Amino acid sequence: MYEQQESNYQRIARAIDYISSNFKEQPGLEEIAEKAHLSAFHFQRLFSEWAGTSPKKFLKYISLEHAKKLLKAQATLSETAFETGLSGTGRLHDLFISIEGMTPAEYRNGGKDLKIQYSFAESHFGKVIVASSPKGLCYMAFEDDEIKALSDLKSNFPNAAFQLKANPIHQNALSIFRNHSHTIPEIKLHLKGSDFQLKVWEALLKIPMGQLSTYGSIAEKIGNPNAPRAVGTAIGTNPVAYLIPCHRVIRANGNFGGYMWGNTRKTAIIGWESAVTDELSDLKVYEP
Repeated sequence: MYEQQESNYQRIARAIDYISSNFKEQPGLEEIAEKAHLSAFHFQRLFSEWAGTSPKKFLKYISLEHAKKLLKAQATLSETAFETGLSGTGRLHDLFISIEGMTPAEYRNGGKDLKIQYSFAESHFGKVIVASSPKGLCYMAFEDDEIKALSDLKSNFPNAAFQLKANPIHQNALSIFRNHSHTIPEIKLHLKGSDFQLKVWEALLKIPMGQLSTYGSIAEKIGNPNAPRAVGTAIGTNPVAYLIPCHRVIRANGNFGGYMWGNTRKTAIIGWESAVTDELSDLKVYEP
């Protein structure tokens, strides 16, 4: 068993090295699988198990990192696409939108053309900052210090234009603290993250109020049972507090684990949600 795992590791390591060294040629699945001496089908499955993502997506991440370096060096979009091995600026645009949630030009400008409105509000668990772009809700965090809250927001969009102004998107998001019926207005999210991060955040949205899950369970639900640590890392980068309920994920031993906005707050949120859920259950039992 150990020899088989070691052999698989060597195959995947060889494939990763090949992708990293030849990403400008944008090699296909068959070509990469051949370097690992495996069929395309078996290689696809094995690579996903070991790397936590598919060969195609890994190639995208490698290509994206190279493109980001070129854009930071002020290369043109055409030059960046060519040097990354992409057929044109259209594919470069699609690459950035699918992983970063912004266009190559927006990335190069640090969100320079992005207009973000933000506001502060009180919640059951302390002061919260909520922010949105024209595309949807992009940030929400617990922070009592408004100066620090705004600084943290700006660090995510360093060159965007900010305006202190509440809007309907903010109001809809904040209604989750007031509406105990579990139904809130539809909220469009504008999130930037890797495909893996977006999968994890989507899985979090499916955890019902008053219930808890584990890192391992989330890893299984997104098809990466061997990646609970990677899941934990993705959860730790959640940009939308409470609405994307990362507080509902605990360790397998029952320990609540860490929370970006404080362990005490996480414990309070879990307890409050449990009480609200019990209250709603009682109402359903006794309603005529």
